[in-house]
Amino acid sequence: MHATIHGERTLTDLDFARLSKLLPGRALLPAHLAHLLASAEVMSSRAVPCDVVTMNSRAELVDVHTGRRQTLTVCFPKDAEPAAGFISVLSPVGSSLLGLRVGDIARWHTPNGDDCAAEVAAVLFQPEATGDYQK
Repeated sequence: MHATIHGERTLTDLDFARLSKLLPGRALLPAHLAHLLASAEVMSSRAVPCDVVTMNSRAELVDVHTGRRQTLTVCFPKDAEPAAGFISVLSPVGSSLLGLRVGDIARWHTPNGDDCAAEVAAVLFQPEATGDYQK
């Protein structure tokens, strides 16, 4: 199972630093997250647009196949509670969302190989947009 990273992504400098240190060595990171870290545009937390999904952002998604809406928060593994909508950045869904903007399509594969895609309909909460540059 892996996420498909399409297009350009934006990470805050703080998210980039924390994700780079998440596991002891990038070789141990899931390939989809290592690719994201290697290819993302990195900018100051104070400069990131409010429509970008950053760590601890809550985003509303719309499944492109079914139209089903759901709200997910991209979080660090220790905070993950999938049943409550807190999705680890190490998961295919979490890493497929990170760095996208409203209107972008997240694409990932399920464990059984199904292709999934969802549009980022809204960023309902982003720590940086509220002036919190430490979360």
